[in-house]
Amino acid sequence: MRVLCAFPEAMSSSSSCPPSCLALVALFLALLLHLSLSFQAGDRRPLPVDRATGLKEKTLILLDVSTKNPVRTVNENFLSLQLDPSIIHDGWLDFLSSKRLVTLARGLSPAFLRFGGKRTDFLQFQNLRNPAKSRGGPGPDYYLKNYEDDIVRSDVALDKQKGCKIAQHPDIMLELQREKAAQMHLVLLKEQFSNTYSNLILTEPNNYRSMHGRAVNGSQLGKDYIQLKRLLQPIRIYSRASLYGPNIGRPRKNVIALLDGFMKVAGSTVDAVTWQHCYIDGRVVKVMDFLKTRLLDTLSDQIRKIQKVVNTYTPGKKIWLEGVVTTSAGGTNNLSDSYAAGFLWLNTLGMLANQGIDVVIRHSFFDHGYNHLVDQNFNPLPDYWLSLLYKRLIGPKVLAVHVAGLQRKPRPGRVIRDKLRIYAHCTNHHNHNYVRGSITLFIINLHRSRKKIKLAGTLRDKLVHQYLLQPYGQEGLKSRSVQLNGQPLMMVDDGTLPELKPRPLRAGRTLVIPPVTMGFYVVKNVNALACRYR
Repeated sequence: MRVLCAFPEAMSSSSSCPPSCLALVALFLALLLHLSLSFQAGDRRPLPVDRATGLKEKTLILLDVSTKNPVRTVNENFLSLQLDPSIIHDGWLDFLSSKRLVTLARGLSPAFLRFGGKRTDFLQFQNLRNPAKSRGGPGPDYYLKNYEDDIVRSDVALDKQKGCKIAQHPDIMLELQREKAAQMHLVLLKEQFSNTYSNLILTEPNNYRSMHGRAVNGSQLGKDYIQLKRLLQPIRIYSRASLYGPNIGRPRKNVIALLDGFMKVAGSTVDAVTWQHCYIDGRVVKVMDFLKTRLLDTLSDQIRKIQKVVNTYTPGKKIWLEGVVTTSAGGTNNLSDSYAAGFLWLNTLGMLANQGIDVVIRHSFFDHGYNHLVDQNFNPLPDYWLSLLYKRLIGPKVLAVHVAGLQRKPRPGRVIRDKLRIYAHCTNHHNHNYVRGSITLFIINLHRSRKKIKLAGTLRDKLVHQYLLQPYGQEGLKSRSVQLNGQPLMMVDDGTLPELKPRPLRAGRTLVIPPVTMGFYVVKNVNALACRYR
């Protein structure tokens, strides 16, 4: 204010302009001085027009989907499950008769169930009843019969409609099971971290060198698979069994060489080529690691490497990701089993289907460690609810997504979409809440700001059902509980799964995706040609 008062006095001593002219000039010069002072270091106030986040707020993303033909069609059992052999150690197998676990498993049907893991390297199958007939005794029917007898003696109710035996456990039995699970959890973690296992031998060849001190090359492994196929043919129960392999690890140079040798010898013997993937070392992981786009994209490069070798020898052969975990070493408590880990899991599902992988098997449904879908107290974790929504809403047909960004002021460079990931499928035709021809989007927003998406083209002005999954509780991204459209998700008191209720959005409304969240969006009545028929 002192500067503004001084200007008229200075001008009046050296100018013959009339007073009105002097006032205008003084006002003009005062404004110039005010603006110049605003740019000095002492004035930190933001300018009212040029806001730092202005461009972000003005960016509107237009989204359309190709509805004529699918770009991929994956297996009906695309999302499948794995159980580790560790569950048969000291009676864990009994837990599978829990009504609660059976209910949770049914929610993720249909699916393949893989029985395998690190402990298969120390698993021996012994036949003792008829050594002359099959090199050592009874087949699996004998052991299944004994196991079923044990269950029957433990008070089993027969569910005639589902054809499945379900143990009816009183509360005290459930508590004993949970105590036993906690004890076994400690035992198995001790074995894992000491890398010392008790014999409970099938191979995963990548671990053979470190665990057994010897290696198996791809050609020899291929010959072993051919021999295994020949051994299975005369056995009635296995004569039509499918064979999958070689179940390699991360496709680095030596592993690619193993796969190449295997495919050259036994590529036509296996029904699908399999490999495994782990994203992070579980001993050093941090919560923000799950939000890194570079980490999310590591899988894409591995897919291309596997596909290149497979297509060299058996073009069109199905490929399965037969075992995927977010973190190694059994996972990390409050991270691998948290909401944050879901970003990796949902992106894995979208990326694999989009690149033509036929099946992905999640390690593990119920197990020790922290990479599972159900914890040792039989409570579903965030990735379980994510998988349940995926099963209910996503069909096997993959659709091409077209995204464009509109800004009020053009600027060079493309719209940054790495942190905003959008996948589209035909809606699951088994879901009777939606007519055939509907489309389901699932969207991952890793930005720290909300994103606005305008549906265009065939999606314009359609009614949308939102299934927004967010963390529940004070832990934020580390939460082991989730909420759907603002309502916490948990099993009902009677042991059944809750109803997954959508939030209807007004037709033509812009989708507003909250920061650091993921969700599913069913676009109703699109009448997409690719989705009208199975």
